[in-house]
Amino acid sequence: MAEGLRERKKRQTRQRISEVATALFVERGFDHVTMAEVAEAAEVSVNTVYNYFGAKEDLVLPPEEASPQRLADMVRARPPGQPAVRAVLEHLREEVRRRERRLGLTAGFGRVLEMMRAAPTLTARLEDLGRQMTDELAACLAQETGAAPEDPLPRVVAWHVGCLHALVFSEIGGRTAAGEDPDDIARAVLGLLDAAEEVLGERMLGYAVRRGDAAGEDGTCSG
Repeated sequence: MAEGLRERKKRQTRQRISEVATALFVERGFDHVTMAEVAEAAEVSVNTVYNYFGAKEDLVLPPEEASPQRLADMVRARPPGQPAVRAVLEHLREEVRRRERRLGLTAGFGRVLEMMRAAPTLTARLEDLGRQMTDELAACLAQETGAAPEDPLPRVVAWHVGCLHALVFSEIGGRTAAGEDPDDIARAVLGLLDAAEEVLGERMLGYAVRRGDAAGEDGTCSG
């Protein structure tokens, strides 16, 4: 369905606020910029900023891009016949190939990364987000496979996937900080994902194959 005028204006306003805020944070530091200053620079009211972003951290880590459901959603979206871990690998590869903004594969992200690393509230939020992603994925895998509560396998698989996800961001961050070109970083990350797939083993790669039948009962976990 085509985007309406109202929706387009809201999206453009949200994007402008985010871009203005990020520029201010990079210039002066996350902790040295207030929401009121963001509003003034974006030429909107403070209430408007809060209507789009519930917290200051959301300006840097929007909930729709930094969701605890991120890994579980990759698993839920896979087609019938595909195992869970392979679905995550393929999704990450596609994000890298598309140079997704959420991965930081864009010019100028190095300074944004430095700003984030210098802000304790942002680094703490990222660490907590990583734990939540792993927990949500473990719950999803347990639901799909019908694992008993005492079965550790869903948690073990989720932990490996969470570590791989964190490794991808660490690789991008390190190479970005070193000043590498986004295209070179993307090629390196694709190589990293290939290496990870080689060492994970078939037990992991074949775990939690998505079922599917004519009745539409596909066995996937609910969001």
